[in-house]
Amino acid sequence: MSRVAIVGCGVISPAYTTTLAELGNVEVVACTDAIPEKAQELATASGARVATFDEILSADDIDALVNLTPPKAHAAVTRAGLEAGRAVFSEKPLGIDFDEGRDLVRLANESGLRLGCAPDTFLGAGLQTARAVIDRGDIGVPVAANAHMLQGGPEWWHPNPDFFYQHGAGPLFDMGPYYFTALVQLLGPARTVTGAARISRAKRMINSEPRRGEEMDVEVPTHVVSVMEHAAGPISTLVLSFDVLDWRNTIEIYGTEGILSVPDPNTFDGPVRLRRAGEQEWTDVPLVEANVPQSRGIGLADMLWAQRTGRAHRASADLSLHVLELMTETLRAAESGQRVNLSTTVERAEPLPVGLAPNTFDD
Repeated sequence: MSRVAIVGCGVISPAYTTTLAELGNVEVVACTDAIPEKAQELATASGARVATFDEILSADDIDALVNLTPPKAHAAVTRAGLEAGRAVFSEKPLGIDFDEGRDLVRLANESGLRLGCAPDTFLGAGLQTARAVIDRGDIGVPVAANAHMLQGGPEWWHPNPDFFYQHGAGPLFDMGPYYFTALVQLLGPARTVTGAARISRAKRMINSEPRRGEEMDVEVPTHVVSVMEHAAGPISTLVLSFDVLDWRNTIEIYGTEGILSVPDPNTFDGPVRLRRAGEQEWTDVPLVEANVPQSRGIGLADMLWAQRTGRAHRASADLSLHVLELMTETLRAAESGQRVNLSTTVERAEPLPVGLAPNTFDD
């Protein structure tokens, strides 16, 4: 049984504790948050104790930290955990700056500690099925991909949307990790990236309660286009926007013998649809069998399982660093107008085995 502490008890934290309780091989033993009431609420629900961050770092009954703090705090909390000799699994992104992300990966490697990072949605049955379709050659040789995350912005539904428009957020850093991770897992690492980006409005109006009518300053681009050249040859185009009065979350992979429609990468299920050359209609592809919960936290559980057996974990530090570089270099390319050669690469994670006993990750 692996024992973990939750650092940051916000909206996403109950999803983690619920998943870990269902798996049964990871125990949440402590919780901490800058707002004590949030830590107490999660601790009561999960059977954990409330502790300060310093107490968690020095405790002798904690194997790993689960970093669910706001993005600006990710790097500092992860570094503190690694320096205290703990494995760390962080919510996305790994950091908001490539250099800080690279330093974290170097520290983990030098310390012999596991470091993982969300998103783990690519381990869900939907994207695992899409991966199997491509690997079987059902669409032939992949040639290109188009992906879109289009919406009118979180000010339409989030009660406090300000942070979405501050450094380290925006559609690129908030939603980009899901799409970049999915594209890398489906088509392999990228070798170059270029991009375009704009701040469409310097101020935005909050349309949700309880702050309807307030204005927010916008610090980051709200419409971003990234064009990636994958090392294996395909070219992916990704559009991320808070400026479109619609809601669209799509990925399509185009191959020499067919087209694959991939599910929303911010989800764990389908549908996965295939249209072969010469066909007019889409065919639903049956999803692979899922033997682990289809929810956030399975990447953390896979990391801790892998730590016991010695194999590589799937939601890895190298994957999250490659995704972080794709995001930061998209913005640099947008500013310079030039294509950027990437300094990182990563192997696609091994697919989850099928046919295993429930709540296991390998034999």
